[in-house]
Amino acid sequence: MPMDITSIIVLATLVLVFIVFLFFDIFGREERYRYLAYIVALIPVNYIWAIDLFSPNTIMMAYIILFVLWILCLLRDTLFVYRKTKEYDDIFLFFVLAVIIQVIVSGVLPELWTPLKALEDTIQVLYFYLPFIFASDYTIYFQVLVTVLGLFLVIPMLLDIKNEPVPFPWIVILTLIFLGPILLFSFIWWPDGFWVLGLLLSVLLFILLLAITRSGKESSVSW
Repeated sequence: MPMDITSIIVLATLVLVFIVFLFFDIFGREERYRYLAYIVALIPVNYIWAIDLFSPNTIMMAYIILFVLWILCLLRDTLFVYRKTKEYDDIFLFFVLAVIIQVIVSGVLPELWTPLKALEDTIQVLYFYLPFIFASDYTIYFQVLVTVLGLFLVIPMLLDIKNEPVPFPWIVILTLIFLGPILLFSFIWWPDGFWVLGLLLSVLLFILLLAITRSGKESSVSW
């Protein structure tokens, strides 16, 4: 819908708050609130969704913008945090927390503002209202951004455990933990054969984990 001056000011303010947390380190406060940027990114995005800014593709555009903001956060943390400190736990934790909050919002916000339920490209999955990506002109952008987001998350994790002692059972557990996200990723790209693609990617991840980690017993093995 067309934006009035009030909506413009509110949206600009919310974006400014996100920028503050995105570049929190420039204030030199030596505090770790930079990670709140993952959660703060939800506020302007859900405001865009609530006011139906990009009708008739508002929900798709909202999620595309959210993925872009998250990628900016991950790019910042990859270049200026992980590369220097090798700390990955906080990055992953706050990202997962932001995803959980967004899932909750996707169920609560349409109940508070019911017109959101009828927006184009919206599908209800259980109690949650999500973008129906396969009926949108922006499907490819959604798919590409999800892929980039996934790479920014997985690559630091793999680098973090490279050459580390990881027992075989833990490799199996890690693979099973990532099975859900892998199946979701596969569904986004190939809904008709997502389980085949998901199985292939899971096996490839399992092999990769075996290749880059060690058991910790190598020196004690005798033949």
